[in-house]
Amino acid sequence: MRQPSQQVENLAYGVIGAAIEVHRVLGSGFLEEVYHRALREEFLIREIPHKFEHPVKVHYKGRPVGEGKLDFLVGDFLIIELKAVQNLTPIHEAQVLSYLKMTNYPLALLINFNVSLLKDGIKRIILSS
Repeated sequence: MRQPSQQVENLAYGVIGAAIEVHRVLGSGFLEEVYHRALREEFLIREIPHKFEHPVKVHYKGRPVGEGKLDFLVGDFLIIELKAVQNLTPIHEAQVLSYLKMTNYPLALLINFNVSLLKDGIKRIILSS
């Protein structure tokens, strides 16, 4: 398993802080889209570099077969996937792991806002080598 660089870890720390602020202000219970918009605003306030709904190409045996969308790409190498669900499931993690494999980025944060304490809704997913 390759460990994310200090730069990636610093960005992850900033993203988690922004997500905690969004959760502190809004709480749980909203649709995922509301959290997307609120987190985007918080990224702008904190000047966290990001791309929203960033497209990524899906290849099969070297040929393009489709396109996926990352909720956020932060600093050009940190994937952020948001959810607002009762519980994160293995399919949510598989989705994020697939994004990591497609992009070869080292780290993703899967964040579920539908929890009482946001720390219970954050899952770090690291691409194994």
